[in-house]
Amino acid sequence: IYNAVLQAQITVYEMCKPGVSWVDCHKAAEKTILEALAEIGIVNKGPDVSFDDLVELRLGGIFMPHGLGHFIGIDTHDVGGYLPGHQPRIQLPGLSKLRTARLLEENMVLTVEPGCYFSDHLLDGALRNPALSKYLNEEKLKPYRGYGGVRLEDVVTITKDGCVNFTVCPRTVEEVEGVMAGGKWPPMKDSAPELRRVNLIQAMPMLGPLGT
Repeated sequence: IYNAVLQAQITVYEMCKPGVSWVDCHKAAEKTILEALAEIGIVNKGPDVSFDDLVELRLGGIFMPHGLGHFIGIDTHDVGGYLPGHQPRIQLPGLSKLRTARLLEENMVLTVEPGCYFSDHLLDGALRNPALSKYLNEEKLKPYRGYGGVRLEDVVTITKDGCVNFTVCPRTVEEVEGVMAGGKWPPMKDSAPELRRVNLIQAMPMLGPLGT
C-alpha cells in the first residue's frame, strides 16, 4: 500500500507542468492506486472494463476520498482554488474534495498528497452499491479493515516544463528503513531521482521572480 501511494506521487510528478489539469492529476493518482489494489486482489477489474473506467465510476474515491493537494502561499491552505472563469468544483465523490480544479501554471506551489485509506463507512457503502461492489473482493478487503491507510505529502513548484519537489525527507522504503537503522540523512547520492528532489544533495537556487 505504501509503495502504491508513492508510485501515485511519481505518476503525478511525471504529469505536472503548465497547462495540465489538476483534476487529471488527481484521477491519475487514483488510477495508480487502483492498479496496485488489483495486483493484490482487492480490486477485480475484469476484462470488460479499464482502470480508467473504474476511475470514472468513482471507485478510486472509495480509497482516496480526499483531494490530491492544495495551494501553498501566505496561508498553508492558500486561496485561489476556485476563481471566476475557471473550472468549478466537481460534485462527485473524491473530486468534490479537491481544493482546486485549475490548470497548472508556472510558479504555482502545491502539495501532492495521494493516499489510500480503508474506511469502513466508504467500503460498506461501496459493497452495497451494485455498480461498485462487483469490482471489489470483500474477502480480500477484510484484513485491511481497521488498518487506516497511507498518505504521503510533498510540496512542489511548477516550473516551465515540469515540477520541482521541495520535500527532502526519506520517501522510498529503502530510504526509510535505512534511516531507521541509523543511516545518515541526507544521503550522498539520490537513489530516487523520479521524486524530483533536486535540492536533496545540493543547494537549490530560488525559482521565479525572486530568484531572477
